[in-house]
Amino acid sequence: MKPRSRGFTLIELLVVLAIIATLMTIALPRYFNSLEASREATLRQSLAVMREALDHYYGDTGHYPESLDQLVDQRYLRNTPVDPITERRDAWQLVPPPEGVAGSVADIKSGAGGRARDGSLYADW
Repeated sequence: MKPRSRGFTLIELLVVLAIIATLMTIALPRYFNSLEASREATLRQSLAVMREALDHYYGDTGHYPESLDQLVDQRYLRNTPVDPITERRDAWQLVPPPEGVAGSVADIKSGAGGRARDGSLYADW
């Protein structure tokens, strides 16, 4: 009688693959939701930091900066943050100040299209 060779049978491999597939269908949606939530949190924080830097600049100089690079050059920001939704530094939408106020950038918004998980537009943040 021939000795049985060691190894897995086809049925055992199929059962293991089915278990792995089931676990993946549970884990992947949660993973992608957490990625989206972290991008949104990063966007909110970046906007808050840049708005605070704009306010400090205006408080110190009496006028708004001409560009975001001016905030970096004068060390109100270390560098221009990356928009986590578009993954670009140059996608920010610059909002000019009211008429009669000097400068070019009074507020900043995301240039990302689309909606957040709460249904609001990224461009409205």
